[in-house]
Amino acid sequence: MNQPAEVAGKKPKNPRVRVLGLLLVFVVVLVAGIAGIRYLLYSSVHEMTDDAEIDADIVAVTSKISERVAALQVDTNQYVHRGQVLVVLDHHDEQQRYDQALANYTQSQAQAKAAGQTVALTADQVQAQVQQGNGSVDQARAGITNSQAQAQASNAEVSVAQAGVATALAQLQSAQAVLPSSDESERRALADLRRTQALVATGDAPASELDAAQASEASARSGQQQARANIAVAQANVAAAREKLRSQQAAAQATIAAVALQQANLVSAQGKLQEVTSPYRVASQQSDAQATRAQVATQAAQVEEARNALSYTVIRAPVDGYVGEKSIEVGATVAPGQTLLTLVPIESAYITANYKETQIGHIRPGQKVDISVDAYHGHLFRGHVAALGPASENTYSLVPAQNATGNFVKVTQRLPVRIVVDEGVDAEHPLRVGMSVETAVAVKE
Repeated sequence: MNQPAEVAGKKPKNPRVRVLGLLLVFVVVLVAGIAGIRYLLYSSVHEMTDDAEIDADIVAVTSKISERVAALQVDTNQYVHRGQVLVVLDHHDEQQRYDQALANYTQSQAQAKAAGQTVALTADQVQAQVQQGNGSVDQARAGITNSQAQAQASNAEVSVAQAGVATALAQLQSAQAVLPSSDESERRALADLRRTQALVATGDAPASELDAAQASEASARSGQQQARANIAVAQANVAAAREKLRSQQAAAQATIAAVALQQANLVSAQGKLQEVTSPYRVASQQSDAQATRAQVATQAAQVEEARNALSYTVIRAPVDGYVGEKSIEVGATVAPGQTLLTLVPIESAYITANYKETQIGHIRPGQKVDISVDAYHGHLFRGHVAALGPASENTYSLVPAQNATGNFVKVTQRLPVRIVVDEGVDAEHPLRVGMSVETAVAVKE
């Protein structure tokens, strides 16, 4: 039978090419089989996901005060070290407030020092016044004792003077009692003298009788005069005794007044002593001192507050990292809490891998992890599981799922697993936040 022209026109294939083709297919199938077996063996001991990315605890640098930006010391994508100056705010107002607070604090310190010295001075004065008051009290008591002794002596003198008056009166009465008999004797002697003179004149009596009568009359007259003189002396003694009594009585009254005066001095001295020993004097000064010390503490707090506000005008980097985003410029006025720029700490970057809840059952902290970054094909990073998230990503969403209605679609949830790269920073393969990665956790050895 004749073959068609098309078939007749074809040349038969070379057997060698056919063998090579079959060999190539065999090799490809063999390699694919080996790769498939390796993948199956690898996947049987690893939990893998491609829902992972490089992450880091990005730091937002904010301002604590409202002030104008005076200078920017860094730029976007610049690497900064912890403590490096990032932003400088205008500090003139803060400097003035700090200087004023410092001046007030210095003044309060001086006032507190003066108040303390006043307390010490008042205490010394009170002690001296107490000693003086005790001396005055003792002196007043001694004066009372002395005045009372003088009063007793004066009363004794008054008694003696009264006795003297009584004695003088008795002597006066005795002298006055003698006077009538003296007068009678002098009258009789005078009458006898006159009678004798008459008889002698008539010659009825001798002249010798006249001499005797004259002598008798002279003696009687002398006795009368002596009696009168005794009365005068006695009256003078009575007057002197009464004068002395009045003097002693006046002296006694003076000593009584002196006793009263000393008692008044004692009361006054005791009152002054009680006044100076009152605890309220020193307590009042101590209260003033405490108030000034409290004012010093308040001023110190204000100085510290002003110093902090002044330090807030210089904003420094809290961590090492790159300036990721800058949202201010020189001349802008910032508000407290406003984000000025962000710092990305690349050195502390980690991987957030979102594993399905069906995979999470065998993952534990510390397990080894193979990491491949999409940006670096063929380069394998090594790491380990640092922690497992406490809740699914859906839990943190703005509108979390509400599955309590009884009519819902079950969706497999994903839970975040934090993975740390063991090699640290690789200059040839730097990690950047947001890079997509694939992770494989070795759940079995």
